[in-house]
Amino acid sequence: MNTLKEIGKCFYGKKYTIYSALDGQPCADHDRSSGEGVGAQEYVGIKLKLLEFPDSIKNFAGKNVYLVAATLRPETMYGQTNCYVLPGAEYGIYAMKNDEYFIMSERGAKNFAYQEVTVEYGKYPSLAKVTGDSLLGKALSAPLSHYEKVYALPMTTISMDKGTGIVTSVPSDSPDDWAALRDL
Repeated sequence: MNTLKEIGKCFYGKKYTIYSALDGQPCADHDRSSGEGVGAQEYVGIKLKLLEFPDSIKNFAGKNVYLVAATLRPETMYGQTNCYVLPGAEYGIYAMKNDEYFIMSERGAKNFAYQEVTVEYGKYPSLAKVTGDSLLGKALSAPLSHYEKVYALPMTTISMDKGTGIVTSVPSDSPDDWAALRDL
């Protein structure tokens, strides 16, 4: 083991796990009173740059502000046509490293805070609130999309307790996205 450590093949690091913010430590499977057998779910955050700002957050204009969608299918990014937000929901704006600001649910911000993405580890104060209604119709720049701009549209089935509360839309790969877009 010492030889492996000396040549850089053995080192201390981090891995994905269930983490207890209350206890400040990882929470193994048999340590939980409920949720045994539940593992960490890996999402990819897709940053959709906000190009048009609602009046409630005009003071962030000129900064790097993104709606961040959590996805299990990042390979579909090329087919993005729009983004969905939950009308009536309250989203927050959170400061991240690299002078970026993310719009997402509070639960999403909490998860980012414990993955060393926020400015300060474990801290996720909301700098401002923005409603899903005020984001509707706003132009966004989607990474790797063929479209110069995509727009935030309403979807009433978004869960604010899963992912970030922002959903990137790829109708060619998701029947739900296609149905929601067709219904609009």
